[in-house]
Amino acid sequence: AEMQNQGDKASEDSPGSYSSIDSGCLSVMTGSPPTASLSRLMELQNCISNLSLAHEIVVNRDFCFKVSSPPADSLESRVTQIVHRAFWDSLQEQLTCDPPNYNHAVILLQEVKTMLQSLLLPGHVRLRSEMDEVLDMELIQQQVDHGVLDLHRLAGYIINTMASLCAPVRDPEVGALRNLKEPVELLREIFRVLGLMKTDMVNFTIQSLRPHLLQQAAQYERAKFQQILDKQPASLDNTTAWLQAAASEEASAVSARSPSPDSIGPVSTSAILNRAYIRLLHWDPQDHRYPETALMDRARMDALGRRLRTLVLEASVLLLTSTQCGVAVFSQQGFVGKLRQAVASGLSLSTSMFLNLNECRCRELTSLSSTPSPLPPSHIGERVQGFLQATLQGGPAKRSPEPPSALRLVSAELANLGTAFGRIVHFNRMVFGPFYAPILRKLLFPPGEAETEDDSR
Repeated sequence: AEMQNQGDKASEDSPGSYSSIDSGCLSVMTGSPPTASLSRLMELQNCISNLSLAHEIVVNRDFCFKVSSPPADSLESRVTQIVHRAFWDSLQEQLTCDPPNYNHAVILLQEVKTMLQSLLLPGHVRLRSEMDEVLDMELIQQQVDHGVLDLHRLAGYIINTMASLCAPVRDPEVGALRNLKEPVELLREIFRVLGLMKTDMVNFTIQSLRPHLLQQAAQYERAKFQQILDKQPASLDNTTAWLQAAASEEASAVSARSPSPDSIGPVSTSAILNRAYIRLLHWDPQDHRYPETALMDRARMDALGRRLRTLVLEASVLLLTSTQCGVAVFSQQGFVGKLRQAVASGLSLSTSMFLNLNECRCRELTSLSSTPSPLPPSHIGERVQGFLQATLQGGPAKRSPEPPSALRLVSAELANLGTAFGRIVHFNRMVFGPFYAPILRKLLFPPGEAETEDDSR
């Protein structure tokens, strides 16, 4: 099975090997001296995989497993088809012999029994006992030896048991098994549907455990990251550089807002962190110095960053159009939707090219009209950034702030983006606050200076 995130799809075939950490960033955390033992490297890799899996379950509400299937035209797909066809063809030959050879069929029945048992809950005492009685492998082997095995009777019992255990969504597929008479096709379909049922059971278990995981998630992730840090002390180097850059930017912003050098107050650690998180939305894809503490959310942050840039472009075009075209045109039914679709199609151009075209259009229309020029995209971006900062300052328990009037036409999308962004940020601060605090203290307070604020958590 592989993990399916609606919007973020994993490509690995097993949950244990999944990680949101891309290979370039993973090397930062797993890089070890040549003398490091293989067992230590494997232990570190397992720690990262477990941490990533737990984080994905908790943070991604759409997280689930799905039965994996290689791409149709891939070498893996062709090899898999050849092997499977050879297996089922061999079984067909055995069952059509005179007398039939049930050696492989017995092995398959044992596999089916094991899969059915994995679907049983602790309360299925009677069903477990009944299954042991009907699918008694010693008895089945004796029936084979005496030529009296009734494969269709056993298949009927298996299908009835599957019907009693499956989720409602699988009822049609289980019901379709009753119409199959050819033994090989029947066994093949039983295996396929059982695989789907096992995946359903795993996803049901995850959903059931999620409320309990949320209570322990922050502590668990913090402890796991500490294990990584113990094995790889350099695992906070990128995080330190990330916070240092945000601290410099915040200090410059505070200085610019201050009326005089003497009135500059202390830089807030909370403001530094908020600025640092917003920087992740504009991260250069070619820069592999991504903060280690945010690696597991990089795919989500990158996706939010793309959505953010789209909203800035849409807001700029909508504001320009409403200003220059007037209410009569702009209020026509379907006009705004078509305009936004046109903006989205324009995103096939590079973002910088589109911004330049939009700003040029602003200047052209302004020269022909007495109407004041609307805000250019760069100013719209600043308004959006201000909205996101206000969202982070409000905290998860408070209402989302009202967006600026210039962003009114994309207010719903902006609010959704702010909520998703805030959820990631607040959980990250909850987990990694104890790691950020000493870094921020060193950045803000010289040795020996009294610390007046520590709100990084």
